[in-house]
Amino acid sequence: QLQLVESGGGLVQPGGSLRLSCAASGFSLDYFAIGWFRQAPGKEREGVSCISSNDGRTTNYADSVKGRFTISRDMSKNTVYLQMNSLKPEDTAVYYCNALRGNNDVVLNSWGQGTQVTVSS
Repeated sequence: QLQLVESGGGLVQPGGSLRLSCAASGFSLDYFAIGWFRQAPGKEREGVSCISSNDGRTTNYADSVKGRFTISRDMSKNTVYLQMNSLKPEDTAVYYCNALRGNNDVVLNSWGQGTQVTVSS
């Protein structure tokens, strides 16, 4: 019953912003770290950002999104967010979230539907 549901994607012009949500159920965010991933057509899935499971103060970002994306969590809603600013066309992808074990292995082998982000003029 461990489940993660992504939402918040859409079509945005270059330079615009979106906030993605990752709603967790079946576990608490203080048990697993959460990572955001994305997959563009014809490319492998890549890590975008992650947030720690203890105090949520430790965050990591791929070099391609540093300074533009911010990951955060709301424990009362058991939800992780990805605020995406200054979006670029190369950010276009399906975005997924997954729980992470201490060794950074993903918990869910079956990825969900994800949420589509399209950056285009």
